[in-house]
Amino acid sequence: MWPRVDGMRALELGTRGELRERLNTLVLAGAKTATTGLLAEYLEETEGLEFVGERLALLANDGTRLATIEITAVQLVSFADVPWEHAEAEGEGDNSLEEWKSGHSRFWKAIGTPVTPETMLVCLRFRTVADH
Repeated sequence: MWPRVDGMRALELGTRGELRERLNTLVLAGAKTATTGLLAEYLEETEGLEFVGERLALLANDGTRLATIEITAVQLVSFADVPWEHAEAEGEGDNSLEEWKSGHSRFWKAIGTPVTPETMLVCLRFRTVADH
């Protein structure tokens, strides 16, 4: 089960350290309004999918809440079928869908969860509703 903070499920972007700091900075600046997770992680953690309107605590490296975000869309898609609109909304500076796929594939492989074109993903869209 994923952590809970102030009664909300927590969202921890990327991996702890510099990557999480960079991604959180993009969220707080309004540049990052989407994120992508592996459906297998939800199943492994016996965690239900987020739902439209759900509020999540965006966590810093130290586990404190940086902001509250609200889910605006949830989509299940295969890695091969991620739309450019979603990848672009992640706000990480990718110039094409191929660049996004390459970077995410390297990330997941590096943390021990390589993906294939058939790997199912959870694509979340969100908006920041409160900074802390």
